[in-house]
Amino acid sequence: MDFFVGIKGKDFVMVCSDTSASHSIISIKQDEDKIVPIDDHKVFCIAGEAGDRVNFSEYIIANVKLYALRNETELSTKSVANYTRGELAAALRSSPYHCNLLLAGYDKETGPALYWMDYLATLNKINTGGTGYGSYFTLSLFDKMWHPELTPDEAVAMIEAGIAEVKKRLVVAPPHYIIKIVDKDGVRVVKNV
Repeated sequence: MDFFVGIKGKDFVMVCSDTSASHSIISIKQDEDKIVPIDDHKVFCIAGEAGDRVNFSEYIIANVKLYALRNETELSTKSVANYTRGELAAALRSSPYHCNLLLAGYDKETGPALYWMDYLATLNKINTGGTGYGSYFTLSLFDKMWHPELTPDEAVAMIEAGIAEVKKRLVVAPPHYIIKIVDKDGVRVVKNV
């Protein structure tokens, strides 16, 4: 039932996730932040079983930080995406993590980047993307509205339009969402919906 989307703009990436934690048909809590910071300029939007989601994200984040400490340099967003994909692929053959994720980041050299990965270790660099039942309604809307010179205000409007569509059309729509932006100033919450 997890839902998240991401949009890459001219000089930022904006991500949105539901804040529901549920198990089967039972709602556990409504304030779960599924947008996990990797470092000051990168985040995972991660969906899946709660245990896999937490274990996998903590494992990747710890190894990215270890690399930064050992080498006195931070990994680029592309490097984190490829490392994450490699770990998903290796785990797939022994004890797979059932996680789908978006990786959003901003690098000084290359600017914003958005990557989509699934539990089968598929990796794609994208301009707009998402996962979950809600993405069935939002992705076509984002394809129609997206353009390369997108501003943060336009991205918020796109995400709000997508959330409205999900709430209107999806029977099991989550009630609450969080929107975050990643840009040259770091990661911050834009709004809660």
